[in-house]
Amino acid sequence: MRSKTIMITGGTGSFGNAFVKSTLSADAKSIHIFSRDEKKQDDMRKQYVDKRLKFFIGDVRDYNSVHSAMRGVDYVFSAAALKQVPSCEFFPIEAVKTNVIGTENVMNAAIANNVKKVVVLSTDKAVYPINAMGMSKALMEKAMVAKSRETSDTIMCGTRYGNVMASRGSVIPLFIDQIKSGKPITITNPHMTRFMMSLDDAVGLVDYAFKNANPGDLFVQKAPACTIADLAEALKELFETKTEIKIIGTRHGEKLYESLLTSEERAVAEDLGDYYRVPADGRDLNYEKYFESGDSISDNLESYTSHNTNQLDISEVKEMLLKIDYVKTELDAGLI
Repeated sequence: MRSKTIMITGGTGSFGNAFVKSTLSADAKSIHIFSRDEKKQDDMRKQYVDKRLKFFIGDVRDYNSVHSAMRGVDYVFSAAALKQVPSCEFFPIEAVKTNVIGTENVMNAAIANNVKKVVVLSTDKAVYPINAMGMSKALMEKAMVAKSRETSDTIMCGTRYGNVMASRGSVIPLFIDQIKSGKPITITNPHMTRFMMSLDDAVGLVDYAFKNANPGDLFVQKAPACTIADLAEALKELFETKTEIKIIGTRHGEKLYESLLTSEERAVAEDLGDYYRVPADGRDLNYEKYFESGDSISDNLESYTSHNTNQLDISEVKEMLLKIDYVKTELDAGLI
């Protein structure tokens, strides 16, 4: 990215902040931070004090504001999204407006501005989705693949990853706040499993996709998982507390486990060691040739889920937690 201009939509979020640090060290010429939250933009402005950061107030739902902020941009990373499962359940059309139509605006603006590459960020909840957030992200992925067929000048690709540990609105800050406040740790289902990824992992996945993608590719990073009960116990041990754990039941739209690849995707995915590459479906709408012959696809592969990936025990979860700056800061601060 040296001497290039990049744009991050939703750039004031957890991923945006982590990606900005990585991109500044890569000697980017300019970084356009695009979001609708002026308070968070002001916080970033004061935190980095770097003239390469350019802040744009706008909303991905508004094509004109996206198009204006994208002038002169070489690469776009689309992280703007509504991410909270319960709120998307109650306001599903809002999720569609931001996650689907908003991303479509970003891609159209990129094509109009001759951007070289767009990386859209998706989630494990887009796989076999049962909630509005996952459904909107699944549609976003389909929109990206469809758009990749329309242009050869702007490469469209995507990433899909699981829970980012200690990201804004995630369960780790909630558990730590409950521990420090002397409240019970509230768990929806102790047997629920989730993929565990750090922000550095998320940035690494996006960087890998950026460097290696063909049009329409979707990249997934292999990740370990743990149960929510083990995560809570690991935090209790780190903070040396006997805080009570309270089971409150599954929230709106939650799954027992998440998936990063469907069985159908796994059958065609390329195993790249630490990553899977899912190529775009290159077939057209002419199905006549399939009346007499078709493609042979393996039917004995499982989907790649947080139940069948590498399962972390409590000590391994603690090891991962101790690598996260947020957790280390909270540990240093001690209990209230």
